[in-house]
Amino acid sequence: MTGAARIDTSAPHPARVYDWFLGGKDNYPVDEELGRRIMSVDGTARHIARTNRWFMQRVTRWPAGPGGVRQFLDVGTGIPTEPNLHQMAQGVAPECRVVYTDNDPVVLKHAEALLRSTPEGATDYVQADVREPGRILEEARQTLDLTRPVALSLVALTHFLGGEDDPHTLVEGLVDALPSGSYLVLSQLTADFDPEAVARGVELYRAGGVTLAPRSRAEIARFFEGLTPVEPGLVQLTDWHPELAVGESTDENAVISLYGAVARKP
Repeated sequence: MTGAARIDTSAPHPARVYDWFLGGKDNYPVDEELGRRIMSVDGTARHIARTNRWFMQRVTRWPAGPGGVRQFLDVGTGIPTEPNLHQMAQGVAPECRVVYTDNDPVVLKHAEALLRSTPEGATDYVQADVREPGRILEEARQTLDLTRPVALSLVALTHFLGGEDDPHTLVEGLVDALPSGSYLVLSQLTADFDPEAVARGVELYRAGGVTLAPRSRAEIARFFEGLTPVEPGLVQLTDWHPELAVGESTDENAVISLYGAVARKP
């Protein structure tokens, strides 16, 4: 069965809704419908999605630069939007090796765009779900040397995992498989700043059959237990090394209801 045949266009998918927010064309009417419903109750939702994307770019430049990491494992990749993670990392250090992972067949269709590596580096794509950490790690080993530091990127992923998925254990399992000197990069939705707007978003996603699980700062901090935070620690996305921003904009009306952080494995 081809990847296209497995695409379910009857229900929205987080990667495709995110693509619509970012102005992409790789989404379906059901994804656009949910995106427009969210925009109708929060007109800043598109800017918030872009803010998360900019965070991804900053937290990729840092490990590839001051962090000295040359390997990246990006789980929950999403539909390719330039510049993508490998372009950011290899723009700093061309020899970087990147493995992308996602569970949406639409992302698989566009995997070629994820594989345009520099000659010095490498990129690969694994079609898998974060709930399959063993499979992700096994296939990632074909491209990455897991005896050397890896930056594990979980950007805007864990809030699509409900409590029944035990997301803290999933993240811990991935981090445990990486060597000392690796980094965890994570951003997650919270209701700490604008609980009413986030609650409306949760209900809209739920109506579309998608789990959206905001977490408090304390709950998000648990993902980083045992790791050494990189300054400034766990903060709203816009407060994480804004000096690394390139081409970002601001919306004074937008409440950025996401925390993000980078932490090093001792």
